[in-house]
Order: sequence, then structure tokens, then C-alpha cells
Amino acid sequence: MRPIYLDFNSTSPLLPETAAALAEANAAGYANPASQHSAGRRAHGALEDAREEIARLLGANLTDRTADRLIFTSGGTEANNLAVLGLTSFAQAGVDLFSHNHPPGRIIISSIEHSSVTAAANFLSQRGWQIDRLAVSRDGVVQLEHLDELLTAASPLGPPRLVSVMLANNETGVLQPIAEIVRHCSRLTRTAVPVHTDAVQAVGKIPVDFRKLGVAAMSVAPHKFGGPRGTGALLVRQGINLLPILHGASQQLGLRPGTESVSLALGFLAALRAWQQDHDHRPHRLAALRDRFEAGLHAIYPQTIVNGQNAQRLPHTSNVAFIGYDRQALFMALDMAGVCCSTGSACASGSSEPSPTLLAMHLPCDVVDSSLRFSLGATTTADEIDDALQRIEAVLKGRR
Repeated sequence: MRPIYLDFNSTSPLLPETAAALAEANAAGYANPASQHSAGRRAHGALEDAREEIARLLGANLTDRTADRLIFTSGGTEANNLAVLGLTSFAQAGVDLFSHNHPPGRIIISSIEHSSVTAAANFLSQRGWQIDRLAVSRDGVVQLEHLDELLTAASPLGPPRLVSVMLANNETGVLQPIAEIVRHCSRLTRTAVPVHTDAVQAVGKIPVDFRKLGVAAMSVAPHKFGGPRGTGALLVRQGINLLPILHGASQQLGLRPGTESVSLALGFLAALRAWQQDHDHRPHRLAALRDRFEAGLHAIYPQTIVNGQNAQRLPHTSNVAFIGYDRQALFMALDMAGVCCSTGSACASGSSEPSPTLLAMHLPCDVVDSSLRFSLGATTTADEIDDALQRIEAVLKGRR
């Protein structure tokens, strides 16, 4: 049975444009871009051209006196770690967080962050930092009133050194008011608290403009929108200082040492270009397919509940509770039927623990225990949606 892939939030197949760019780059045989010979200079030129265009397409600017920075990483997880640990390191007057002699501070993260942000925060907590978790509504939107309380709360550790809130949730697709969060962080504190946003699930699905958001740093991973795996980026606003979490040579101003891959950078760029060419059409097409899918599920099984349905969401993500069914058993049955979905974040796949995101939304147990995530992509078709609905209906009937 031909599988129907509805798990684009975990990773997406390479777009033809990306595959072609990777093949061309690999055939070009680029040398180490840090090498000083002519082959190295050629590679360096290609890498820096790609860096500048990627930044421009993401709404950043690397070319004038107020230049931002784009730091290539191995993916979204490293970008998030570099933001959380690198920004808070510099907040401590350049003290290395991996030293046990640094004074602790305080940061705010939302209660629905990706595990790469929460794990980095937990690392800080083990070293005496205070981690304040920003509450969300039942629809999964961060509560700005609670943010105000956390920003102005008295603490022996002083004001927050960082706020980190994802732009779009990886499980529900719910969008967060990042620009408004930035305004609160500027208005309510004596010195504006820098804001980091994990935009991994948003870029390539909705328009994202780094400078318009106003954030200090933003994480991106191209494999979520048809780009290559093994690469990502952290955009850092002009004037924001950052310390590395890896140590070695001087690549990328020493902020992320290690030999950069020209091929992956060009593949990253190709996927972004494909999004740019399709950005007026793709969100509407995906939203129509998502709505078709959700309406079909409700017709098949009226007890279904779409988590976060009353909030603004990404156009391609459906987190659906099949009330009365066990999510793990249903997931396995759907897998046998050739429908690829997930029980939550791919980074937690295989875990029997309930979703931290749905728990933070204070949803009833029967909703949390029966929820699956379906996520569409640029290559999803209406025929696939209809075929998936037929297979899901057969599975549900077979398990009644």
C-alpha cells in the first residue's frame, strides 16, 4: 500500500529544486571555504553569497553598517541552544555558562516550547538559574498578562535576561504574538529584554520577516520546508552580542566553529527560493487542504476535536483528538494502513508520555490521550487527503 505522508512537521521530502541545487553543488567540488587558496576563496564566495540571500529572504540584512548576522548551524536544535545559552552567556558579562563559577540569572520561556529550548533552559536551571514558564490559553496562545507579571516580578536574580517563545507551535500549529511580546519586553523593563523565537515550523509555511518581528534572534531549519537536513541557522539582530557554545576555529566569527558546508547552504537557499516563488499561493492551498481534511474527519467521526482550532494556526497543521481512542494504538493502526502521522513532536517519538504542549493547554485527559498530529506540505495533494480520510475511516470502524 502506497504510504500517505502527513508528517511534514517532523521533516519534509527534498523539493526537486533542492535536490538539483545539492547535486550541482556536489558536482562543483567546492573546497573548504576557510582555505586561503583559490579553490577555497571560490567556495567562500559561494557560501557568503548564499548566506546573504538566505538572510534577505528571511527579512534580515547582512550588507550595511547595521548588519544582522546569520550563523549556520547543524539544524534547529543547535540554533535554539546557541540562542538560549549564547545570549544568556553574554548577559553574564561574557562568563562561560559551562563554567561553574558564573552567577545565575533568570529567563522566561513559554510552557509549549520545543524540547531543544526546554532542555537548554533545564541546563541553566541545574546551574542555579530561575526558569519562569509563560502560561498559555486552552487554545495554546501565550498569555500576555502573565508575561507582564513575569517581566515585572521582583527576583533576587534580577530582571529576566532572555524571553524565548516559538513563533508557531510544532504540535498544534498555533501562532504566537511575537511582535507583541517584543513590545511588552521593551515597554515594561528598564533595559529591553532580548526575545528569541524558534521559527522552525513557520518559515516556508507563512511569511516570516525577521526585522518586522523585532526579535533579537530567530532559529530556522530548512528540512521543514523541502530543504536539506543537517543544516539550520540562527539569525541575530545587529547590536546583539552572543557567545559560542562550541569552541574551535574562527569560522563564522568564532560563533559556530567548524567547516561550513557550501552544498548544504546552497540547498537551504534553493528551498527558500522555492518558497519565495510560491509564497502567495502555498499558504492558501495548504489551508484549503487542511480544512478539507478536518471537515472530512468530523464527518467520519463527529467526536473529533481540533486542538487550537479557535486560534490563528499554521495553514498545514492539524492536531486532532479522536475522543474514545488511544493515541498510541490509533497511531500504530494508521501506520499499518499507510497513513504517516505522529503522536507529537518527532523529537519525542516513541515516548508514551502525554504531550507537554497539550498538558500546558489544560486540555481534558480524554483529549490529551487521544490526540494525533497531521501535517501537510508543499507536495501534498487533494487526492492524498481524500485517500487518507478513507483509510482513517476504515481504521476507526475496525477499532470500534
